[in-house]
This record gives sequence, structure tokens and C-alpha cells, in this order.
Amino acid sequence: MPYRPTDSFTPARLCGAGLALAAALLLTGCQGGTPSPPNTTTAEPASSATATGAPVPGASESGAAGAPSAGEYKPADAKGKAENVPVPVMPELAKENSKEGLEAFIRYWYAQLSYVDETGDMSGWLPLFTPDCRLCMALQESGNDGYRNNRWLEGGRITVPSVEVFWVRAPGPQVATVQVIQEAIKYYNADGTTGREASEASNDAFAFFADYVDDGWKVMDLGVIA
Repeated sequence: MPYRPTDSFTPARLCGAGLALAAALLLTGCQGGTPSPPNTTTAEPASSATATGAPVPGASESGAAGAPSAGEYKPADAKGKAENVPVPVMPELAKENSKEGLEAFIRYWYAQLSYVDETGDMSGWLPLFTPDCRLCMALQESGNDGYRNNRWLEGGRITVPSVEVFWVRAPGPQVATVQVIQEAIKYYNADGTTGREASEASNDAFAFFADYVDDGWKVMDLGVIA
């Protein structure tokens, strides 16, 4: 599902969280001049969980990956859906209520979203955000539409080159800025014909709001930094 949200966060809106300068710096790297190309090196399946931090198909650079299902990984193409996509596994660090834990959770969250794009399977992603996250809900709707009636997507894999957490030692949501790169996406109908117009590759900065509730992180809000 492409990142084309209407809900954005301007630097002025971010000032209350102390993020205006950080947003400007991150946008310089994400959107100034020609954006860096999406990472296309993830097409080769990993031989094991990424203890070394190597990326795997369908996952961001989260430092964690699931064991591939039986058979060789095959990305989606015009002939059919992706096959044997490794399922992202939440690292133990992402379960901690700490700055490092939140960063690990953010990378895992986007690994799950990338997996959704490749497979349409949201079972691991849906529990990670609340209904208050409007963009999350819009992404869910878009993902459902992309795989409805045996449709599928080609491309759309996500990488997360940069995460900066602004940790506050106080109860309530924590804030981070995240650089998110997503491959271009092609859409196919069940009979293999082209679906709606393809989405271009994107390189965006996001404001990411999460709270530690019920012994785990939940995304409370999300938006592109405009």
C-alpha cells in the first residue's frame, strides 16, 4: 500500500514536542534534491534470522526477521503473488519500555507493514496500533483493497534507514521521526490484468507517536512531516 497520506505534521505542529529542528534536518536528508533510490537488495532470502542486522525480503532494517516458510522466497511479479515471504519476528528489545526498545519497535512495525504489502496478511500488524491512528486505519483499508478478490501487489517493500527517538522520561506517548523508503508498486487484478495506476517510489519523513500500554508499544498517531 503506498504512502500517500493526507494527514501531515508541519514543523509548527511539531514544536510542542520539540521536533521542529529534527524534522527540518530529517527532511533535508529525505526530500532535498533527488531522493535516494529504494533499497532493492532485499530480494535474496536470508539464510537465518538477522542477528547480523542484514535486511530480509519483506522487512525493514529492523534487526529481526522470521524464518522463511517452506520453499524459496519469490517476490511478486506480473504472473502472481509473492511466495514464501519471511515473517518478521518482534525482537526482544522491541518489548522494552526504553528509548532503544521504541526504536526497535518502530523498525519492527515497518517490517510488518512491508510484509502486509507483499502478502496482504495483517495478522501481525493490526495489534500494533490503536483505532485513534487515522493513517494506520487508512493503510489498513488500502491494504485490504489491494488484496481483495484475489488481487495482488508487486513491489512496495519498505526500508527504514533512519529512526530518531525523542525520549521523554514522563508518562504518555513518545515521539520519533522516521525516514521511510518504499519501492514503487504495481497493482494486479485476479486475472493478471493491470489494476489501478502504479504508485511511484517514495522517500518520506514521518512523525511517529507511540505509547507503552499493557506491557507493549502501540502506535497512537502517524503522519508525514510536511
